[in-house]
Amino acid sequence: MKIEKIICSAGKTGFYFDDQKAIKQGAGHDGFNYVGDPVTPGFTAIRQPGESISVMLVLEDGQVAFGDCAAVQYSGAGGRDPLFLAKDFIPVIENKVAPAFLGEKLDSFRRLAEKVDHMEVDGKRLHTAVRYGFTQALLDAVAKAQNKLMCEIIAEEYNTQLSDQLIPIFAQSGDNRYENAEKMIIKEAAVMPHALINNVDEKLGRDGSVLLDYVKWLSARIIEMRQDPNYNPVLHIDVYGTIGEAFGNENYTAMADYIQKLEEAAKPFKLRIEGPMDAGNHDDQIKCMAGLRKELDGRGCTVELVADEWCNTLEDIIAFSEAKAGHMAQIKTPDLGGINNTIEAVLYCQKHNMGAYLGGTCNETERSAQVCCHIAIATQPTQMLAKPGMGVDEPLMIVYNEQSRILAQLAAKK
Repeated sequence: MKIEKIICSAGKTGFYFDDQKAIKQGAGHDGFNYVGDPVTPGFTAIRQPGESISVMLVLEDGQVAFGDCAAVQYSGAGGRDPLFLAKDFIPVIENKVAPAFLGEKLDSFRRLAEKVDHMEVDGKRLHTAVRYGFTQALLDAVAKAQNKLMCEIIAEEYNTQLSDQLIPIFAQSGDNRYENAEKMIIKEAAVMPHALINNVDEKLGRDGSVLLDYVKWLSARIIEMRQDPNYNPVLHIDVYGTIGEAFGNENYTAMADYIQKLEEAAKPFKLRIEGPMDAGNHDDQIKCMAGLRKELDGRGCTVELVADEWCNTLEDIIAFSEAKAGHMAQIKTPDLGGINNTIEAVLYCQKHNMGAYLGGTCNETERSAQVCCHIAIATQPTQMLAKPGMGVDEPLMIVYNEQSRILAQLAAKK
């Protein structure tokens, strides 16, 4: 089976592009919008609509395989590729990438994925979003050519064991961190609530009291609302570097003192803290994350630190893992480019005692989320993000239902 034709269409994502730097500098709200001027290159507003590109591969027998190119909400921040706009990149795919794949045999996902992932145009690698969506389409195409599920192709080519149960799903609340957390409790999300703690004064508190009060509320609310007494979700809160901003990026003692207060407030639930500091560059971020982990581990603290900022590529994830810069790495799928790198990242973390969080962004599409479900079932990460969007119900539905469909089909084959 070969690729006969390649078609692109512009699409919308499940959320927005947000200028993280402007938000961290104190951009104010005007309803759902932000006010002020953007500061990250490429942005025309602090918040603007998320965009995607569907890449459709027409096979010789008329089947159409597809994947969605998408970039993270905070594009252009933390060492990431710049803003991804469909009008800029559809011509790149059609004129530069597509010609190299027309007539290609669909004999190996891994071979084809590495081909696009290492392509260069005008001396530069393709935007991560292009590589992300094109490799999704290639995986779907190889699966269709072989009459198999996408997860089966991954398991065969990467020698993995398919899961026979759901991978724990992590739901995120956005700014509506109270009502959306209650939705998660009702629907028994395995990991929750993200909480979007991206401003020190409003959401953390200069002394940390705002977040501390929220964690106390969250723990109590789970106990009050849960219908099954055995429902014990992991609490996972993304603080976007605000703990370091409030207490000092390298003041491990002060940060650890505060994190232990959060640990106590979260009981009886396990707590993870994502992005405790943003040191401003890759090397310093590794140093600070490793320093804080060492301090917490030395105290016997059970809180797990999750690496996010400056841990974007497969190479970054390897570097953070080797340095013990955190207990878990978010594998932010669009940031890694080709999904072959996502697969490799999960497997690397598992072999090197680093938790593997198959993440991504609210700013993806239902298609990229579905493909990531196949990656999850094939590689068995610690948890997977419910995506796209911040509505709780919709992303939980998409990821839960796709995983459930995969498991039902695999069981039927047995």
